[in-house]
Amino acid sequence: MAGMEQEWRQAKRPFAAIIGPPGFWLALFFLVPLAIVWAYSFGRTLGLTDIAITGTLDNYARVMDPVYLDIFVKSLGVAALTTLLCLIIGFPVALAITFAPPRAKAWLLMLVMLPFWTNLLVRTYALMAVLRNEGYVNTVLGWGWDGLRAMGLSLSAFQPLPLLHNNFAVVLGLVYVNLPFLILPLYAALDRLDRSMIEASLDLGAGHLRTMREIVVPLALPGILSGLLITFVPALGAYLTPDLLGGPDSQMIANVIERQFKRANDWPFGAALSFMLMYLTFIAIAGQAIVARRRRARAGA
Repeated sequence: MAGMEQEWRQAKRPFAAIIGPPGFWLALFFLVPLAIVWAYSFGRTLGLTDIAITGTLDNYARVMDPVYLDIFVKSLGVAALTTLLCLIIGFPVALAITFAPPRAKAWLLMLVMLPFWTNLLVRTYALMAVLRNEGYVNTVLGWGWDGLRAMGLSLSAFQPLPLLHNNFAVVLGLVYVNLPFLILPLYAALDRLDRSMIEASLDLGAGHLRTMREIVVPLALPGILSGLLITFVPALGAYLTPDLLGGPDSQMIANVIERQFKRANDWPFGAALSFMLMYLTFIAIAGQAIVARRRRARAGA
């Protein structure tokens, strides 16, 4: 033990030399600006560019206004629905990748990560091209409609489906953007499973569904919770997707924050909204940590 302590003391200086520059960069360009914005949330606007830090809680009290609370609740609902849909779609995909042959597994993982190689703005505009009235979906449906009329069915003219600039488009866009964030942690958790336990369950006659419910899901639960958190947090703070795909009633809390900083020039209130969002994120992370700690305690017992 004394030898290990001596080695640690000797390694402190090299460790500090390695961690020092990135730590300084993180503090200067992340923590300091974050602290400034947090201080703004306790201030009030004096003029066009002047903000007085008065220690007031009026901005946080204003967040409790029903108008903004409704937007917060709606944002939570949209983020939760997005996360649920990503789980429903992503779990079978992650499971298929886990049990795929090695060569196919590499290609499948590359396909999952392929969207990260393209800018989010480009992907969102591509989705708009698919969903708009003259987009690919409505064009194909129109061809089918014309084909049915050509077969002699008495049908009215095809009316394009309203797939864009509504809540449906926002949820679809968020699922499209965030799905890889759930598939990759799920795959990492499933790939570490002891497959002998799965084989034993099947050999004992449990069946695939029961094995999935009682063996695979409990063993992969930490990865599932991590994936849910990684998906929920970006979906809750999404700005670009609701802004481009949503309509007048599709705004989320990030869109309100953007307006406070750019159009309303009310930085203190925008800062308070931003940190309310961050507080919710901290609560979600703390909840995930508590669940993981209790799970480890039960496993140790």
